[in-house]
Amino acid sequence: MHKGIAKASAFFESIKPSCIRNAQILFEKRTEQEKERGEKVTIAINTAIGNVSLKTHPKMLERYLNPTDKELKNGIWKYCNTQGRELCNKVFINIVRSFLKEDNNPEIYSLIDAGGSNIMKVVMLGICGNPGTSDKPFLIVDPTYTNYKSIGEETGRSVIAITRVLQKNEKFTDVPAETVEKAIKKYKPGGLLIIPYDNPSGQLMRQETINKYAKICVENGIFLISDEAYRGLHYTDDPAPTIWNITNKEVPNIEEAKIRISIETMSKVFNACGLRMGALLTDNEYFYNKAIAANTTYLCPSVVDQHIVEALAEESKEKIQNWISQQRKYYRGILKKLYDNFHKVLPDIIVSLPEASIYSVIDVRNIAKTDFNAEDFITFCATEGSVSIDGRKMTLLVSPMGGFYNPKTEERNPGATQMRIACVLKEEEMDLVPKLFVELFKQYESQKT
Repeated sequence: MHKGIAKASAFFESIKPSCIRNAQILFEKRTEQEKERGEKVTIAINTAIGNVSLKTHPKMLERYLNPTDKELKNGIWKYCNTQGRELCNKVFINIVRSFLKEDNNPEIYSLIDAGGSNIMKVVMLGICGNPGTSDKPFLIVDPTYTNYKSIGEETGRSVIAITRVLQKNEKFTDVPAETVEKAIKKYKPGGLLIIPYDNPSGQLMRQETINKYAKICVENGIFLISDEAYRGLHYTDDPAPTIWNITNKEVPNIEEAKIRISIETMSKVFNACGLRMGALLTDNEYFYNKAIAANTTYLCPSVVDQHIVEALAEESKEKIQNWISQQRKYYRGILKKLYDNFHKVLPDIIVSLPEASIYSVIDVRNIAKTDFNAEDFITFCATEGSVSIDGRKMTLLVSPMGGFYNPKTEERNPGATQMRIACVLKEEEMDLVPKLFVELFKQYESQKT
């Protein structure tokens, strides 16, 4: 007898696509409908997601085209250890060590996983309190990478935020160590997350600031988690910041405390987003072993992808630094050009000029109507807005910043008028972004009475 339609879980009922993916999903539906109607298909300049389009490291490309592992070449594709292959782990540790002072040799354990978001899930499970409680929450600094908020919701772990503000001078406010300390005393988190080369703000966290935060974490017995996906992508003369360049000299007892965890990935600096290869690095052997135990459920990371990464195993410190220097030079130019071009077409717009990573945040609060909503604007761009450029019907996809904040329910989300632009496309495509934005912005605002 028919009993009715099965219902999905409450979590599935409430879930929405990530704000960095939603515009693309909406746009794909639009192009399908345009094809069905026999219309000219719109072209999208997609800066909503940090999907790097630069070529990957030549040694990794060569390894992909010509694998050297005999078993893999013969079609014997077995599981490896849950923590990943030794040589692949060596690659991630060597990259970190290429940034360290000569006399600094921290003990580092490495666990391979499928990208930064997967690693963050392991971290939250390992440091936070029980699901559905406020015990040992995850302390972040808003705005922060939107996936990390979503992982907290998925795992039922509480996320607490200290908020930064995008000021009229186009810089985000700093977070004093005293503010961090007060939040730790008040909420008693399991760990503090920092993103030294910040996504989405583009702020560069100085080593001195990291040291201050580390000292507070040591004193309070909590983990310091550092997302170092954009390691080395900084556009100032300051040294490259990392939690791994802290010794007992800078922060007493940091080496004994064993509180450090970093999130590493091949996606950004080595231009391999689709490879889905990352690593959890820690100086805490107990945490490392428990992370392996947690990951045994998922058996092991991709052996084929690890083999590609292993092509970098013998790269010297100098060669690693030279590669990253080239990346840094490229992105510095792209970000500066985007900043200048936006101010040419919209002089009163607020545009962050990043000191690090590959993102710029734009804020239209000075020029938009009072009811402007970034999510609605992005939906408009993805579903109906278009601009004719050289006979091509084009639109622009960006990310609404609302999903990068964790505001209190009674507050207006600071991201309501803000959008993140990922500077990941070819230079000629990035040059179109300000022009597309200004025309689509005018179209959207003109629709409102």
